[in-house]
Amino acid sequence: MAKDAPKGKAWVIAVSMGYGHQRTAFPLKDLSPDGKVINANDYEGIPTDDREIWSSTSHFYEFISRFKRVPLVGSAVFYLYDRFQRILNFYPKRDLSRPTGTLRQEYRLIRRGWGRDIVERLSKGKIPLITTFFTTAFMAEEWHYPGDIYCVTADADVARSWAPLNPEKTRIHYCASTDRVFERLKLYGIKEENIHLTGYPLPKENIGGPGMKTLRKDMGPRLVNLDPRGRYASEYGPVIKENFGALPKEAGRPLTLMFSIGGAGAQKEIGIAIVKSLQDDIRAKKVKVVLSAGTHRTAMNYFADELKKLGFREPFDDGAEILWAIGIPDYFEKFNKMLRVTDILWTKPSELSFYCGLGLPIIIAPPIGSQEDFNREWLFKVGAGMDQYDPEYTHEWLFDYLKDGWFAEAAMHGFLEAEKMGAYNIEKLIEKKKG
Repeated sequence: MAKDAPKGKAWVIAVSMGYGHQRTAFPLKDLSPDGKVINANDYEGIPTDDREIWSSTSHFYEFISRFKRVPLVGSAVFYLYDRFQRILNFYPKRDLSRPTGTLRQEYRLIRRGWGRDIVERLSKGKIPLITTFFTTAFMAEEWHYPGDIYCVTADADVARSWAPLNPEKTRIHYCASTDRVFERLKLYGIKEENIHLTGYPLPKENIGGPGMKTLRKDMGPRLVNLDPRGRYASEYGPVIKENFGALPKEAGRPLTLMFSIGGAGAQKEIGIAIVKSLQDDIRAKKVKVVLSAGTHRTAMNYFADELKKLGFREPFDDGAEILWAIGIPDYFEKFNKMLRVTDILWTKPSELSFYCGLGLPIIIAPPIGSQEDFNREWLFKVGAGMDQYDPEYTHEWLFDYLKDGWFAEAAMHGFLEAEKMGAYNIEKLIEKKKG
């Protein structure tokens, strides 16, 4: 962290708990003084007490996410945990501003000193502070950060924990990812003038500026692969031509499916089941499967061992590929680059649900947690996602949906209906506030 007054547009703060908050912050990194995202729970010089509080929270989350797979007992324990962070039904609309016991406990820790160090370190100058985690926004407000405070939401709906103890008095500005988040925050007591419907920040390198030059270019080959019989194109040709011009005659690559595990390393077994089912098509170069292991070495090793058992040879960079990196920034860069040549994204409904805005149809793995249930519902509402069928029979149902043109239709729904300019909108909001 800079000791002198910062020269960037804003500090960008996340936490290294899973991928969600860091992935949300990554498209905003260019706004920061050094082009990097600061993790509030893991920075140079963090006080021991602060680190221990963050560590206990992170380790508990990852333990619960993995423990959920234990038969009977795991589901029961996860249910109890999820009850504390669940999102209540939106209807009937009512006052939901009363803080939870968990939130009160969080504020007790903050007022004892948690987070004071990072806020004081960042208080040189008065540039805005953008965070993708509510706790760091509360810390900034409680410890009197001198600049504007922005909190970017990372799901299609949010729990009461995202709003501060006294929501009607807060000076935190929220960048809402969806209309529902905008309305939900009002029910939690946030003043409407403090809520900005920006959309979720997608990676700029996958969009290509206000004209979406990169995204429009990538959609052509994708639609060719997703509509092998031309059913969607024959019915909606004018819509395709208006947005992308004439489609290429060939995609220039096999149908490419990426399976992405979550930040806690859950559901990796699904990825291997997909490869087993599609192995004949992979060897025939009709399909390519990318297994995204994130930064999990154990998941990467698991994928590598299982691929070897199936007869695939290292370095697994042809029909069956493993996407992995040691560090988070490197992983996100590789992931975003691979998305440009990906046709279908298979993942649990995490923050990656919003990536349907890149024209990617989403096959939805089982949700983990209340917020992912709402992300799943949002994908259905947009028309860009479908629940997975049995991965063991992927070779059957995947091609049935391709023949029907469903994946092409879902890709177009995501492109047309989901907000894609969130990163640009957040930057404009900050510039406008500063002006």
